[in-house]
Amino acid sequence: MNNFLVTEPRDMQERGWAELDFVLISGDAYVDHPSFAPAVIGRYLEHKGYRVGIIAQPDWNDVNSFKLLGKPRLASLVTAGNLDSMLNKFTAAKKIRRDDDYSPGGESGHRPDRATLVYANRMKEAYSDVPVIIGGIEASLRRFAHYDYWSDTVRRSILQDAKADVLIYGMGELQIAELADALDSGEFRESLPNIRGICYMDKDIFEGDYVLTPSFEDVKADKQAFAKAFRLQYDEQDPYYGHPIAQKHGDRYLIQNTPALPLTQAQMDEIYTLPFTRTWHPRYDEKGGVPALSEVQFSLTSQRGCFGSCSFCAITNHQGRIIQNRSHESLIDEAKTMIDMDNFKGYIHDVGGPTANFRHLACEKQAKFGACRGKTCAAPIPCERLNTSHDDYLSLLRKLRKLKGVKKVFVRSGLRYDYVLADNNKEFVKELCEFHVSGQLKVAPEHISNRVTTMMGKAGKKEFLKFKQWFEEANRKLGKKQYLVPYFMSSHPGCSLEDAIELAEFLRDQHMYPEQVQDFIPTPGSLSTAMYYTGINPLDGRPVYVAKKGRDKAKQRALMQYKNVENYDLVKEALIEAGRQDLIGFGPQCLIPPRPIGKSGNRASGAGPQGRPGGRAGNNDVGTQGRQGGRPGNQGRNGGARGNRSNDSGRANNRQNSNRQNNNRPSGGRKRSEGSFS
Repeated sequence: MNNFLVTEPRDMQERGWAELDFVLISGDAYVDHPSFAPAVIGRYLEHKGYRVGIIAQPDWNDVNSFKLLGKPRLASLVTAGNLDSMLNKFTAAKKIRRDDDYSPGGESGHRPDRATLVYANRMKEAYSDVPVIIGGIEASLRRFAHYDYWSDTVRRSILQDAKADVLIYGMGELQIAELADALDSGEFRESLPNIRGICYMDKDIFEGDYVLTPSFEDVKADKQAFAKAFRLQYDEQDPYYGHPIAQKHGDRYLIQNTPALPLTQAQMDEIYTLPFTRTWHPRYDEKGGVPALSEVQFSLTSQRGCFGSCSFCAITNHQGRIIQNRSHESLIDEAKTMIDMDNFKGYIHDVGGPTANFRHLACEKQAKFGACRGKTCAAPIPCERLNTSHDDYLSLLRKLRKLKGVKKVFVRSGLRYDYVLADNNKEFVKELCEFHVSGQLKVAPEHISNRVTTMMGKAGKKEFLKFKQWFEEANRKLGKKQYLVPYFMSSHPGCSLEDAIELAEFLRDQHMYPEQVQDFIPTPGSLSTAMYYTGINPLDGRPVYVAKKGRDKAKQRALMQYKNVENYDLVKEALIEAGRQDLIGFGPQCLIPPRPIGKSGNRASGAGPQGRPGGRAGNNDVGTQGRQGGRPGNQGRNGGARGNRSNDSGRANNRQNSNRQNNNRPSGGRKRSEGSFS
């Protein structure tokens, strides 16, 4: 098994190793692919000359499971996996999910709740004198005092509860390399204040220029203080002008150092040329492998970061707003590696990142000065300095589809159509439809009420309709029957019943019927979650309406599928409550008839085309990860990520990717979590 990282004592014996430098504990099954963060971190440390082993999904009830590879010489590394473990397990309704794409055979139950805490404490129990370093999307987005939806409480920094020595936030390659060298040289403690992209606890605040936020005790007791703390933290997440942050917890301070610098193109290329086997460990063969791999095994991560700044997405706090990309040569070499694999069928499933068509910096200013404080690049109104060119992305796609052995190159991670419109680029849409779409293109308007899309940080209805027109025109000219499949979200902060009805009327007028409804899940670290918990927009201090009661959320969700007879009572209740009885009746503008018609599971009123032909109505709970990680691959759409859909996304790139991180959507749009030391 020398082509995989060490997973058992026999592997160490084959290598002639008496001990490891690092043991990495992961909540995900071990998949040796660049879309899976534990593999990236392990391979990167190996590349730097360190001996690394991985214990994937240990039995958390037995401390001996954590001793499988012996005592590490330098440190224990702990991650919950590509998604927050609570988002992985629970739906928006706090019901247990039936499956887990990151476990063998898709089985659930292979990781504990709050996995980072449990694993870190077990490693301290096993080897009390060995430093513990935590990272990944769960640790990264819970680094400050944060609101936890599943317990409906404000919790302390995960670093304090985990009793770990260091927390790596964001994408972790640079940080873990610096920490490894500091440990190896015996200068670990004294090096901590100087390593970017990490957090640690201390009894004293260092001297220098830093931002002190309201304490854990303050934000737990006062929602105004929580909103203030979030705003202070939010404004300092830029590697060029961000300051260190301190937040008191009891008699100690959580200290966040300045974010890590963006990777250079050479560093990105270096990481993706590491010797990944690109498959799951053979121990999972008998259960059919690890389902999350299927979405990304033949996908290419071309960039990291996202300047879209969607409020519900964790990418901003995890990967940052500054795009880091790979060279065309690196991507082509990886594609050739995939082509040579026995199970490659000629299809590259995706070329992208958190957002497929964000291939370069939003503007040249970001290369020296970072992303503008207090401003957005793309939405709701594009910045006048925004570089909207799609030339580099189109050039890359053309090179990839010309490779011998490639039949089709798909674009499936999140596509920002408002960015295409800002480029006034119909040629891109034509080429996209001609070569890179297979029947459906998934996009994410999320809502159409200007009030809600502004709160979300998204483009409005006008932009969606214009892109829809371009898409349909391009397919008409090409003689293709392809469909635009939009994703919409219910119950986002700021969305009232009136806004939900406006969306239902839009769906009626556009002859769309969503197969899947996405409920907003307030996952840690996002602006939307801060609004959900406090009822305040931290960026301007204004109050925000939030649908928190189960019945209120159910009515918003039902309005998006108003034709489903099972939703009839909820829709009728919502319309009467809003004084919109004009939408009850048999007229062409009515959403529902005066009484339910049809059998259970069928539509309550006349059939109209669905957003996507065929399929069955259902619900899909989406968190802000992937869109946290989302499916593997994008870091979060993803799923996230979008990174809390973290993404995301899709479940990793963004179910990111199955979509539940930044921040994760049904089988398309991904959010990648790779490299996030998760």
